[in-house]
Amino acid sequence: MNTALPASAGAAATAATARTSASPQGAAARPAASPARGADTAPLTAPQMTAQQSWDAFRVQHPSDRLELLDALRERSVPVVISSPDGTTISTTLWGVDEPAQRLNFSARDDTHQLDALVESDEAVAVAYLERVKLQFDLHELVLVRGVKVSALQCRIPGEIYRFQRRDAFRVQPMTRNAPSARLRHPALPDMQLHLRVVDVSLGGCALWLPTDVPPMQPGTVLSEVRVELDASTHLVVELTLRHVASMGCSDVPERGVRLGCSWRPSNAAALRSLQRWIDQSQKRMRLLAAAN
Repeated sequence: MNTALPASAGAAATAATARTSASPQGAAARPAASPARGADTAPLTAPQMTAQQSWDAFRVQHPSDRLELLDALRERSVPVVISSPDGTTISTTLWGVDEPAQRLNFSARDDTHQLDALVESDEAVAVAYLERVKLQFDLHELVLVRGVKVSALQCRIPGEIYRFQRRDAFRVQPMTRNAPSARLRHPALPDMQLHLRVVDVSLGGCALWLPTDVPPMQPGTVLSEVRVELDASTHLVVELTLRHVASMGCSDVPERGVRLGCSWRPSNAAALRSLQRWIDQSQKRMRLLAAAN
């Protein structure tokens, strides 16, 4: 569906948008940046999910969390790849999140021949990357709004957003006062309580630092009821499976020891959401610290 707007109507539409980028005209006038090299911008489909996976595990449940992710895409001008079932694909950016009207505004270039085909399909999927996280959401009620100086591809704010964490770990800062830690019993010595430093964290697992004065553990060992304390308000009880042991040094940890690479299984969907939120907040803090330096 194509809609032509006079200049005054286009300005009103922009003013009504609750959160917009500083210059939607500039965003529409130039092509969107290309996604990062090597990024998989193809939407994930149901047949690609394994038997142990469920869409529910990756769904962003709370509306405020979805709006926060959409705002991050807008604020950082993250490239968004939009594709339809017939293969039509464009790369664009999100410049407006109109929460009261429940609409999104993507930049649209009039010389993009694929826009009409995309709008006519009225069914599309958007894929974008925030740091190491792949976001995917369906787009409905697509409308191409044409103004004098700026055009926009509008759609309804998605009711569901899925996020897929890349397998490479997000490294925490273990030397801070409230460093993440894990409390567990030694698998070979149940009476031995361990309090180990967490070296890095991802949605799929973590790495623990085992000092040399603690009896070793073997790959394949399952560690039950491990309490992971990410911060004062984020505690997880998980089952860890030890995947590998690395005897290399670690510059982040002064004492000698080995690195235990573990996969984990959060106990429920609420625990997974807490983990996702902690990773997001930690990444934000690291970006702020990097910008300050």
